[in-house]
Amino acid sequence: MSLRSFINVTPLIDVMLVLLIICMIVTPFLANGHIVLPRTTNPDSRPEDRGEVRLSIDRDGGFQLDQGNGVTRVDDEDLARRLQKIYSTRTTDRIIFLRADQDLAFGRVQQAIEVARQAGVRVVGAITEQKQTLTKKKGEG
Repeated sequence: MSLRSFINVTPLIDVMLVLLIICMIVTPFLANGHIVLPRTTNPDSRPEDRGEVRLSIDRDGGFQLDQGNGVTRVDDEDLARRLQKIYSTRTTDRIIFLRADQDLAFGRVQQAIEVARQAGVRVVGAITEQKQTLTKKKGEG
């Protein structure tokens, strides 16, 4: 009778799957920071473009700038300079997408829009989330 030793990898796989699920759940919250987006009934759904500029304002009023290569925090004093640098090289696409926490005072949003306009932005788009409804669609049981 020979003695064989095998490593039981089932517990390792179980732990890895649990960690994967936790990462999948937590990652969207890390990307949004402390921002709870306002909800609307009919948002235009479209994919994010790599060259888009997104300015986020968290519930504490802090600015975060995302140009498609990662989110960076921006101080109030530095925001105008950073936006001018971005939009000084753009000739046609002068659009910024604004994500603001739903509980944020509108004065802070208005301040961000004014800074963006002075930096050369021509169009400000608002990013919202789909409002959840419990109504049935036509043709459903």
